[in-house]
Order: sequence, then C-alpha cells, then structure tokens
Amino acid sequence: MITDIISHDLRVVFCGINPGLSTAHHGYHFANANNRFWKVIYQAGFTDRLLKPEEEQHLLDTGCGITMLVERPTVEATELARNELQQGGEALKAKIMQFQPRALAVLGKQAFSRAFGIRQVAWGRQSLQLGDTEVWVLPNPSGLNRATLDELVSAYHQLHQALR
Repeated sequence: MITDIISHDLRVVFCGINPGLSTAHHGYHFANANNRFWKVIYQAGFTDRLLKPEEEQHLLDTGCGITMLVERPTVEATELARNELQQGGEALKAKIMQFQPRALAVLGKQAFSRAFGIRQVAWGRQSLQLGDTEVWVLPNPSGLNRATLDELVSAYHQLHQALR
C-alpha cells in the first residue's frame, strides 16, 4: 500500500491522481521508470539531488510531500470513476486543511477539475485557496503525458520560484 509522505510545515504537497500498477507493486510513489516526477522536481529545484522512489521519505527534509487523489491502482487514470475523484477531492481538502502546506500542487488538469468540481482550469496557481494553502495545477509527469521534460520542469519551476 502506498502511504502519504506528509507532515506539518511543508512548502508543497504534490498530489498525484492515483497509483499506477508499477507504483502499487513497488510500494513507492511514482515508481514507474517512465514517470518523470523525480527528475522533474530535481531539475525544477525542489530537491538537491535526483531521488529514487525508494528514497521518497527524504522529500520531507526538502519541505515537500506527496499524496494522491485516489488510492486504487489502475493502468491509466482514465479508469477512475467520476465519484472516486470527487470523493478523493473531499478527502484531499480535509488533509490539506489539517496540514496546511504553503502550496498544494495537483498533478493533472482533468483530475483537478473532476475532484474539485471546477470546469475551466488553467495551469499554474488557482484562485482557490484551502485555508492558508495556495492551490496549483501542474502537468502530470506520467510517461503517458505528451508534455516534454523541459515543459514539465518549467511549470514546476514556476511553483518553486513562487515559494521562495
């Protein structure tokens, strides 16, 4: 089972959609070799070195955390039902209100839209706040996403700069 990497006083909590089968099998967030999450957060400046998925607890030392909208593993996030994402959104809001990181970064526009019931979603910082927590929507680093590594790093770097 994949567990949240979260604590109080974090700069950002990254929220993936749900675990892929590889991640579920290995037991670490973003464990699929095709997922670019670890490379992206390193190149965007969140970590001082490239972490391996099994070093995920080290994220807390960098002021970062990870959670997910839905715990059920799937091959693709498109397999999730709308109500799963809505319920995940409610659980995520409660979690963020409890821990109050400076920012929440939801990784995926469509997942954010369904989880939060917001139709028109732009990339970047949202007008929505959860208590004192800014809400951001960033591209999903999944290998299934067509965004280039440079595009991903640029988007995540904007959040990194805003938190400085």
